[in-house]
Amino acid sequence: MSDRTPTLQHRVEYGLVVGARGLVRVLPMTVVIGLGTLLGRIFCALDRGHRRLALGNLEAAFPLKTSAERAAIARDMFGHFGRLLTVLLKFSTLTKEQMLARVEFDGTERVAAAHGRGRGVLLFTGHFGYWEINALVHALVLQPMAVLARPLDNPLLHDLLEHVRRRTGNAVIYRRGAIRRVLRALAANQAVAVLIDQHMQARDAVYVDFFTRPAATTSALAALALRTGAPVIPVFALPLPGGRFRMVYEHAVEPPPADAPDALREFTQRCTDVLEMYVRRYPGLWLWMHRRWRDVDGAAVRGMFPAVDNDEETE
Repeated sequence: MSDRTPTLQHRVEYGLVVGARGLVRVLPMTVVIGLGTLLGRIFCALDRGHRRLALGNLEAAFPLKTSAERAAIARDMFGHFGRLLTVLLKFSTLTKEQMLARVEFDGTERVAAAHGRGRGVLLFTGHFGYWEINALVHALVLQPMAVLARPLDNPLLHDLLEHVRRRTGNAVIYRRGAIRRVLRALAANQAVAVLIDQHMQARDAVYVDFFTRPAATTSALAALALRTGAPVIPVFALPLPGGRFRMVYEHAVEPPPADAPDALREFTQRCTDVLEMYVRRYPGLWLWMHRRWRDVDGAAVRGMFPAVDNDEETE
């Protein structure tokens, strides 16, 4: 539980989220998705800072697309993150059986085989698709995972989200002492999930190409894999028609030899390449409103979405 004292703004935000959770509890999933789309589109119209940042990122990533095409991706992206919010609230009210009825899985045998090696499993994705939903249902068909996360700015919402993340048996690991806890989890042959698409200024950052542009990226995933021998498996949660979702576990990323020159950067690049492949396939499902690259004009902005611009430390 967070030890920070909530402000009036925090209490108002919490009240709105709890009220929305009560509403989506009684609504069918298709309506929940429609409401999320509407919410996201409203913020697309009102949140000029995030919209401008998203369009700048899209222009740099897709210079051959027209401005109309990039604007359409931005609208889709806002709609998606509105849906992510309402769907997560809906899933937080479902029983385990109801959750499983809404999802299908592709590649779970790869995770099971990785656990069979006895060195734990490192799962990675980005702020892409329905990653929070994947974390919830993963534990229902495989074994619970530990999720690396940063605290939310609102302590009341932080406690609510942590409760949701833990309700299917997962653990949450925050920055302080993270490396030691991750190593213990891997030594116990558990899975650890990491997001790899935040800009980093921490000492473990390496620059790799993401959409042909250098992006400061955590090397912790590669370092842990090379140190422990834990397989590294990309995970992506995709929407399906009718309010259903597909959880895709890709083939493990092949590591370079541990003694290869610049092995950390090379492994990090290989993982980033897989994420980029999915973002190119489904550009409306990725968080273009984050300052992933620092050569795009504009400052970090706040709005409807949790900040992902904070620099992360893992020790």
